[in-house]
Amino acid sequence: MNNRCSIRFAGSGGQGVILASVFMAEAAVMNGYKTMQFQNYGPEVRGGMCQAYTIFSDEEILFPHPERFDVLLALTQAALNNFSMDTGQTSVIITDSGLSVPEHCPAAKVFCIPILKTAEETVGRPMTANVVATAAINSSFDFFPDDTMWEAIKKHIPVGSEAYDMKAYEEGRKLGKNLL
Repeated sequence: MNNRCSIRFAGSGGQGVILASVFMAEAAVMNGYKTMQFQNYGPEVRGGMCQAYTIFSDEEILFPHPERFDVLLALTQAALNNFSMDTGQTSVIITDSGLSVPEHCPAAKVFCIPILKTAEETVGRPMTANVVATAAINSSFDFFPDDTMWEAIKKHIPVGSEAYDMKAYEEGRKLGKNLL
């Protein structure tokens, strides 16, 4: 049986959505999954729309672009509007609580949680929103053990930011704990 999951991370350049996708891909590899990670952003880099996705599976990934994503993380209204239609009747959307879900969104479940507010106000660093979001997703779906996810994150964060990122991870876990 194939355990396969596809997660799209979408937002604005500078929010760390690409790095969040890298965190998830790294954790998947560390847990023995076959993994693919893809990223796409415009020339604006900061402030322009960007998206990335990670696919992990216990079997070989033969086609790297899903028709429908299992999970969508959207951190901006434009990203939610653009990518919510790439979800299906079994998909889950996790979005920032300040956003409005499009009327004809096909996803089975939509959860609005305060990702950006948590990073800014609780953690004290807006740039940790990607860690908050990754932890919320991992906690919701119980994809990987927390120690493995944290090790994957630590491989890609700047030295000296560990205390903030650990706090962001813990806060994200709390947000995602009872979503599903």
